[in-house]
Amino acid sequence: MESLAQLEALCERLYNSQDSAERAHAENTLKCFSVNTDYISQCQYILDNALTPYALMLASSSLLKQVTEHTLALQLRLDIRNYLINYLATRGPKLQPFVTASLIQLLCRITKFGWFDDDRFRDVVKEATNFLSQATSDHYAIGLKILNQLVSEMNQSNVGLPSTHHRRVACSFRDQSLSQIFQISLTSLHQLKNDAASRLQELALSLTLKCLSFDFVGTSIDESSEEFGTVQIPSSWRMVLEDPSTLQIFFEYYAIGNAPLSKEALECLVRLASVRRSLFTNDAARSKFLAHLMTGTKEILQTGQGLADHDNYHEFCRLLGRFRVNYQLSELVNVEGYGDWIRLVAEFTLKSLQSWQWASSSVYYLLGLWSRLVTSVPYLKGDAPCLLDEFVPKITEGFITSRFDSIQAGFPDDPSENPLDNVELLQDQLDCFPYLCRFQYESSSLYIIQTMEPILQTYTERARLSAGDSSDLSILEAKLAWIVHIIAAIVKIKQCIGCSMESQEVLDAELSARVLQLINVTDTGSHSQRYGQMSKQRLDRALLTFFQHFRKSYVGDQAMHSSKQLYARLSELLGIHDHLLLLNVIMSKIATNLKCYTESEEVIDHTLSLFLELASGYMTGKLLLKLDSVKFIIANHTREHFPFLEEYRCSRSRTTFYYIIGWLIFLEDSPLKFKSSMEPLLQVFISLESTPDSMFRTDAVKYALIGLMRDLRGIAMATNSRRTYGLLFDWLYPAHMPLLLKGISLWSDTPEVTTPMLKFMAEFVLNKAQRLTFDSSSPNGILLFREVSKLIVAYGSRILSLPNAADIYAFKYKGIWISFTILSRALAGNYVNFGVFELYGDRALSDALDIALKMTLSIPLADILAYRKLTRAYFAFLEVLFSSHIVIILNLDTSTFMHIVGSLESGLKGLDTNISSQVRNWLILSSF
Repeated sequence: MESLAQLEALCERLYNSQDSAERAHAENTLKCFSVNTDYISQCQYILDNALTPYALMLASSSLLKQVTEHTLALQLRLDIRNYLINYLATRGPKLQPFVTASLIQLLCRITKFGWFDDDRFRDVVKEATNFLSQATSDHYAIGLKILNQLVSEMNQSNVGLPSTHHRRVACSFRDQSLSQIFQISLTSLHQLKNDAASRLQELALSLTLKCLSFDFVGTSIDESSEEFGTVQIPSSWRMVLEDPSTLQIFFEYYAIGNAPLSKEALECLVRLASVRRSLFTNDAARSKFLAHLMTGTKEILQTGQGLADHDNYHEFCRLLGRFRVNYQLSELVNVEGYGDWIRLVAEFTLKSLQSWQWASSSVYYLLGLWSRLVTSVPYLKGDAPCLLDEFVPKITEGFITSRFDSIQAGFPDDPSENPLDNVELLQDQLDCFPYLCRFQYESSSLYIIQTMEPILQTYTERARLSAGDSSDLSILEAKLAWIVHIIAAIVKIKQCIGCSMESQEVLDAELSARVLQLINVTDTGSHSQRYGQMSKQRLDRALLTFFQHFRKSYVGDQAMHSSKQLYARLSELLGIHDHLLLLNVIMSKIATNLKCYTESEEVIDHTLSLFLELASGYMTGKLLLKLDSVKFIIANHTREHFPFLEEYRCSRSRTTFYYIIGWLIFLEDSPLKFKSSMEPLLQVFISLESTPDSMFRTDAVKYALIGLMRDLRGIAMATNSRRTYGLLFDWLYPAHMPLLLKGISLWSDTPEVTTPMLKFMAEFVLNKAQRLTFDSSSPNGILLFREVSKLIVAYGSRILSLPNAADIYAFKYKGIWISFTILSRALAGNYVNFGVFELYGDRALSDALDIALKMTLSIPLADILAYRKLTRAYFAFLEVLFSSHIVIILNLDTSTFMHIVGSLESGLKGLDTNISSQVRNWLILSSF
C-alpha cells in the first residue's frame, strides 16, 4: 500500500460506494489484510494511525477474520488481547459506535478461542469491571458492551470452532463467570435506576436479559421462537433469585422506563417466571417468589401502565402465559390476593378479545393460561376457591363474539392474516379454546347453539332465494365457518370437567347436529351457486375440518363401539342412528365438493384428504363400499362427473383421487370389479392409441397423457400385494405399454408430459411389500425390465441431444433423476435375473446402464451436488451398481471411471451425512 491516505480512500469506497464494481475492486485490493497473517502488524498500524472510522473498521474486521480462521500463536493472541483492552480504554470513548462494537467483538472472540489456552484470557470480566469503575459514562458503557458481547459470544456456536469445543468453553464460562456477570448487571441496574442516561440503563438491562437467556444446558434454545422451556438456572444463583430485590428491580424498570426499556424488563420477568422449580430452597421460597410475581403483574393490570405500547402488551401476555407453564392452579389459589389477580386477568383477557385487531397475536398466551387453569381443576385440593366458574364462561363468550366482530369489520387484504385462510393461525387461536368450552360444557354448548341457530335460520331462508346481497351472504358464511371450526375443535378433544361421558356425548351430538343441518343448506338453493366464492370455500373447508375431527372421535375404527349416546341423540334430532348413515352424509359432502369445485385446489385437496382417511380405515373402508355414492365414484371417475379432473391446476390431486379409488377397488378383491372400474381409463388408452403420430403433438393429447399418467400412478400406489399388483400388471402389459414409449418419444422435450410418465414408471417398478413377486416360471420380471429399458433409452437418448434450457433443472435434471430412481428400483427389486440378458444376447440391461451413465456424465458434478433430489437419486443409483453390478463399473473407460470416483469423493466429504455414510458403507462392502 503506497500510503495510509490511499488505504483510507479505499476503505471509504468499500463501505460507502454505491458503485458495485468500485466496491468489488476495493474489497479485492484490501482482502490481503484478512487472509494473510503477515498483515496482522499492518492492522495494528492502521488502528494506531488511521483517522477515518472506515479504516479502523477494516483493521478490526480483518483481525476478527484472522483470529477466527487461522490458528495464531498464543503469545500473538495475548498481545492482541492486551492491545485491544488498552486501545478501548484510551481511545474507545472517541470512536464511532460501529468501530467500538467491532473491536469488542474481536476481543470477545479472542477470549473465547483462547479460553482453555491461558488463564489470562479469563480475566476479561475483571478487565470489563475496571471500565465500570472509571469516572466517565463512556467507559462505563464500554464495560457493559464488553460483557454483553462476551455473553453473546459464549452462547453461540462459531464458524472455526468445533461444536464440542464450543460447548466445553460455554460450560466453563457458565460455571466460572456468568453468575458474576449477572450480579454485575443487577448492581448496575440498581446504581443506574435514577440515572437519566437511558443508554446505560438499556445496556445493563440487555446484559441481564442475555444472562437469563443463556443456554445453560446446551439445548440450543431458539430465541426467535415464541415458546421455550423451563430456564435451567444453576443452583449457585439461588440466593440472588430468592432475593426480593431481584424481581422488584425489573418491575421498577418497567414502571419508570419507556419502550424498548420496558419491553426488555418484561422479557427478563418472562424468563424469571420460567425458572425451574428445583432451584428454590423450599416450597415456601418458591411461593414467596410466585407471590411477588403475582403482585407485580397485578399492579400492571390495575394501572395499565405501558400496555398502550404493542410490544409491551405482547410481552406482558407472554409473562401471564408463563404462569400456565411453570405453576399449578393449587399454587396460585393459595397465594394471598389470588381472587383480585384472577379477576384482573379475566378482565384483561376480555379486553384483549375485544381489541382483536390490535391484540390478536397476543391472545394465544392468555387462552393458554386459562386452558391450563381449567384442566387443573380436577387436581385442585383444599377449600380455596379457584373462581374459574365465574370467569371462564365470559371468556368463552367473549372469544366467539370477537370472531364475529372481526368478520363485521371486513376481511384483511392479505389472506395470510385471516385465520379462516391461514391454517396455522387458526390452529393457534383454537388450540386452547376447546378446553374452556368443555369446562362448563352444558352452558358453553347452549351458548354456541343459541348463537348459531339464528344465523343458520337466516342462511336457510336465503337458500330459497335466487338472488340477494352476496356480501351479506359472505358474512353469514364466515360466521358459520367460525362456529363450525369451534365445534370441530371441541369435538376433537374428549377431556371434560364436571360432565359424565354419556352427557358429554349427548352435548357433542347437539352441536354436531347443527353442523349436519348446515350441510343440507350449503349445497341447496342459491348457495349451491356459490362454490367459486371465497366465503363459501372457507365454510366448506370448515365443514371438512369438522368431519375429520368428528370421524376420529366417533366414526373411526377405534370409536365404532363407544358412541351409543351420541347416535341415540342424533337419531332423535336427524334420524342418523348408526355409523353407516353418518358416513353417507360425509360421503355426500365429499362427492358434492368433488363435483362442484373445479378451480379451488385447496378445497379439492382437503376433500380428498378426508376421503383418504375414510378409505384407509379398515372398518370405514369396508363400510364405504356399501354406499351408493362411493359405488358411483368408483364406476364413474370421469371428467364429466368430476370436472376438477379436467382442471390443469388440480392435476396433482388426480393422483390422490385415483389412489383412493384404487384402494377401494382392491378392498373388494374382485378381478371383474377391477376391470369394470378401469373402464374409464381404458377408453382414454384406446383414444390415445388410435391417435396417429402426426396428430400426437396437440394440447388435447398432451393433457390426456398427463392426466392418464397421474391416474395410473395413483392406482399403482394402491397396489400393496402380489394379487393387486398382478391385476394392474396384466391389465397394462402388453397391450398398453407401447403408448408409454410413444408418449416419451414424441414428447421428450416437454417435462410437463415426461415427468408424470417417468414418475408412474418409478412407482410401477417399486417392489414395496414384495408386491412384484412373480411365479418362478413367469417371465414377467424380465419383460417389465425390458419395458423399463426401452423407456429409459428412449428418454435419455433424446434428452441428451436437446440443448439446455434456462431452467435446466425442470427441463432436464428432474427427468434424469427420476430415470435414476426407476433404474435403481428395477435393479434392486429382486424380481429380475439379470444373467438372462447376457445369456441370450439381450441388450436391455447394457443399453439401460449405458444411457444412464451417459446421463450422469452430462451433468457437472457441481450441479449433481447442488440439487438435493438429484444428489440422492444419483448416489442411490451408484449404490445399486456397486453392490450388484461392480463388473460394469470396473469395465468403464478411464474418463467415466474417474468421474464416478470423483463424485464418490465429493459424496464422502458432503454435508449430507446420510449420503456420506451410505457411500462409505457400500465402498467397504464392495471392497472397492
